Amino acid sequence: MTDYKDTLNLPQTDFPMRGNLAKREPAFLKHWQDIDIYGKLRQLSKQQQRPLFVLHDGPPYANGDIHIGHAVNKILKDIIIKSRTLSGFDAPYIPGWDCHGLPIELQVEKKIGKAGVKVTAAEFREACRKYARKQVDGQRQDFIRLGVIGDWDNPYLTMDFKFEANIVRALGRIIDKGHLHKGAKPVHWCVDCGSALAEAEVEYESKTSPAIDVRFTVLDEEALMARCHHVEGHEGTGPISVVIWTTTPWTLPANQAVALNPTLEYSVVQCDGVGDHVPERLIIASDMLKDVMGRYDVDKYRVIAYCRGEDLEGLKLAHPFYDRQVPVILGEHVTLEAGTGAVHTAPGHGQDDYAVGAKYKLKIDNPVSSAGTFVKGTPLFEGQHVFKANDSVIEVLKAKNMLVHEQAISHSYPHCWRHKTPIIFRATPQWFISMEQNGLRDAALKAIEAVRWIPDWGQARIRAMVEGRPDWCISRQRTWGVPITLFIHKESSKLHPRSAELIETVAKQIEEKGIDAWFSLQAKEILGDEADEYEKVIDTLDVWFDSGVTHFAVLNQREGFSSYPVADLYLEGSDQHRGWFQSSLMTSVAMEGVAPYKSVLTHGFTVDSRGQKMSKSRGNVVAPQKVIKNLGADIIRLWVASTDYRGEMTVSDEILKRTSDAYRRIRNTARYLLSNLNGFDPANDMLAADRMLSLDKWAVAQTNRLQQQITAAYAEYEFHTIYQLIHNFCAVELGSFYLDITKDRQYTTQADSIARRSAQTAMYHIIESLVRWLAPILSFTAEDIWQVMPGYRNESVLLNTWYELPAMYATESEEEQAMAYWQKVIEVRDAVNKELEKLRVAGAIGSGLAADVKVYCGREIYDVLAALEDELRFVFITSMADIALYENPVDDAVHYTLTSNDEIWVAVTPSSESKCVRCWHHRADVGSNERHPQLCGRCVENIEGDGEQRLYA
Repeated sequence: MTDYKDTLNLPQTDFPMRGNLAKREPAFLKHWQDIDIYGKLRQLSKQQQRPLFVLHDGPPYANGDIHIGHAVNKILKDIIIKSRTLSGFDAPYIPGWDCHGLPIELQVEKKIGKAGVKVTAAEFREACRKYARKQVDGQRQDFIRLGVIGDWDNPYLTMDFKFEANIVRALGRIIDKGHLHKGAKPVHWCVDCGSALAEAEVEYESKTSPAIDVRFTVLDEEALMARCHHVEGHEGTGPISVVIWTTTPWTLPANQAVALNPTLEYSVVQCDGVGDHVPERLIIASDMLKDVMGRYDVDKYRVIAYCRGEDLEGLKLAHPFYDRQVPVILGEHVTLEAGTGAVHTAPGHGQDDYAVGAKYKLKIDNPVSSAGTFVKGTPLFEGQHVFKANDSVIEVLKAKNMLVHEQAISHSYPHCWRHKTPIIFRATPQWFISMEQNGLRDAALKAIEAVRWIPDWGQARIRAMVEGRPDWCISRQRTWGVPITLFIHKESSKLHPRSAELIETVAKQIEEKGIDAWFSLQAKEILGDEADEYEKVIDTLDVWFDSGVTHFAVLNQREGFSSYPVADLYLEGSDQHRGWFQSSLMTSVAMEGVAPYKSVLTHGFTVDSRGQKMSKSRGNVVAPQKVIKNLGADIIRLWVASTDYRGEMTVSDEILKRTSDAYRRIRNTARYLLSNLNGFDPANDMLAADRMLSLDKWAVAQTNRLQQQITAAYAEYEFHTIYQLIHNFCAVELGSFYLDITKDRQYTTQADSIARRSAQTAMYHIIESLVRWLAPILSFTAEDIWQVMPGYRNESVLLNTWYELPAMYATESEEEQAMAYWQKVIEVRDAVNKELEKLRVAGAIGSGLAADVKVYCGREIYDVLAALEDELRFVFITSMADIALYENPVDDAVHYTLTSNDEIWVAVTPSSESKCVRCWHHRADVGSNERHPQLCGRCVENIEGDGEQRLYA
């Protein structure tokens, strides 16, 4: 038997079938590093005067290894940066890190002890700086390994001296705009941290607390009854009490009032006495009366009087265990959700209490120390920890016969996000950025309207948070943080009149020496003779302020972008509506009057296959380092792109395995294209559109249409749509249709024939497009493809823009007709394939080439198929294809209805002809040539003659 293998154009490429990503990706990283890919992109953008697109990086915290959530965040940003670059933008990416704050302090304390004990504060800060630098270096290497391109040699660090100075300058600008004030307001306080917490540092967990009902005795019964509606002579008997309900008994020592809702109706209820109490009269919200009495196990009671809350304003009550008179006040925050309709009010221990207390000029009493214990001199409870004091307060109430009811309840309670321990509200002298003082809240709400929120529910979420948020407490009592560089007059407590000038003076010193410049500064050095009149503030800034002013410190001061909003996009996890998105918004609006960003994109959290949050204790953590080591970074990148980031992002070993399977489909498609471009020189072999075969022109036009969809999806951040489009293109339009059909032509026609060069031209255009579509997502794989593609190549696929595909048709109308034509052919082919598959399953044939097919159809479909002439068999990949008008379809023909409502009947039968050993077609002319008795006529023509002519497929 003659071997005709050498007469075939068999595929050949250096592009490996197996990506072997874990081992090969580092070589591409080195290549990017060697050519300074980031520097080249900036140089190219400058030369071409590209329009600017700024995605501003939200800084991860410099502590610990990166986790899968970090990987998601950085990969999404990288996909956007690379796709915008391919779209012709100058898209710089400056990564950054948040470097101050308590978590770093705690890590350093473990190693060297607390500041001021074993080491000086300056030594402690230097140790914190060193620790943070090491954490940054570790995280940076992991981010680089993910294939993220950025200015890694020059990131922004909030602990850099110049950055610290610009944080101080930002504070100065906010002070100039009139947004800062000092006050003893209740703030979230963690007794473990020993510091105030920002809103974003508080998380809510379930906690069991004692829920108690407490009597506040009315001091003037006649005055009360005079304000109520009641029947004369039926005022009842026994002491009268307003009953409050609270889950924080420890706050009762700070009580200054009892709040009622002005519009609610309240009942004065006569009962025989709750528990061991003598007959008494209780004041309870009328709508809650039945439930409350049920809770007290009181069956017999009657309403003897009623009034509205506003009728009791100013009425004096006795504190339940202190010799203190407290007034009845009114507040809209009092509701009927739980309790009695009367709220115990301690302005030093709650936001609502503080707000209503300010209205009534109540004392802001805070008898609790920073360690969470009652301060010296607190009657009855001195030295006790607040949570342990709950029991003591209850015992005192019992002894005084002021406790009505007690039970344990489980409820949502604020906890410190670091220590996972319950926090308290505690009024301390703090510095605040006021939401109302100079209209910041209204300005922020207005700014929110001008921003595009992706997904759009983000707007409602942050709006609700800004509407309800209290003043921003920006002061902390820590060692490792940027100082609040202010001087306060010792007597008047006012800021120094030259504060703006002094802040800039200090900022310049911090720029040279870091934050220690302030802590070591003697007031006399810059205040001179005034030094004795002023005290230096030693509080540090909330770290959310540090990261919140990166729009100023990085984009404005470092990069020189002066026009606000300075960033086109901020992108972070959905928790940042209460974190970085909000702190950035507040500082930008306070400084510039507008948001710092034009758009904000939010991604969800990573969860396991059961929808559970990742945690080491559950053992469901998917570590990116491990995935990279086993599968490669491109698999993580493809998973990120394939997942709809707008909701929770599910990841597991099984999901990553499926992602690997999808990756292989894409890689193998690229490999097939490359292998069939063997020997193709685009400079010499590429055909113009008017010389290409009909099917090849369709393939290029289809690629162009898909490219428009893909680039639009990149612009709209619809990455999972891109994944689906590319995957379907590789699997269906290419793998199951175009490449399947052209395989025969590629392999069997003459190497330099128009038939082959036409297909190669189409494949060249397709791979030029595909490699760029993949570059933002599968960056390593795209670089791998790029380096083995034929034709001139620059140093990296990442240095290019989208491929400009040539027009295949003279007019849009002509293209529409061609696309519609091939769509009809595809539908008929799908029906034929279903019948061929039935024959294969039955064992009647091995492949479609062992079958003959006949399609019966109406005139319209007949004309469509007839236009392909004898090449219809190449489209069906059968050895014979015939068509007939459907007047008399054979009995075993199977009926199909196309989407156009055209009807066809398909009949397939095993071929009775001999098989050509070269092309495997079963043809009647096999053996017609004596020199080649095993070949069909067209194979003989391709070997010895002028070669077969193809027009369509």
